[in-house]
Amino acid sequence: MYAIIEAGGKQLKVEEGQTIFVEKVEAADGESVTFDKVLVVGGDDAKVGTPFVDGASVTAKVEKQGRQKKTTVFKYKPKKNYKRKQGHRQPYTKLTVEKINS
Repeated sequence: MYAIIEAGGKQLKVEEGQTIFVEKVEAADGESVTFDKVLVVGGDDAKVGTPFVDGASVTAKVEKQGRQKKTTVFKYKPKKNYKRKQGHRQPYTKLTVEKINS
């Protein structure tokens, strides 16, 4: 059984027991998080929502909070002596999917 959920403005295909990385979720390590925005529940009898499946949810456990590797943002304008170098580290949450409720 699988589900397609919306988390952090992105759509993810998840299965039970799978580890996923999503945009930062405000929850402590070890807590459970429920995603109610389920677009599709697949398996033997697939359900497709318009836009979301009624009564469906995905429960996941927070493994850790972290930040991705640094991305360098470099801007410049040729011949104008304009250069700006900046780094960015996007926060994320590592989750383990526990149950898909359909």
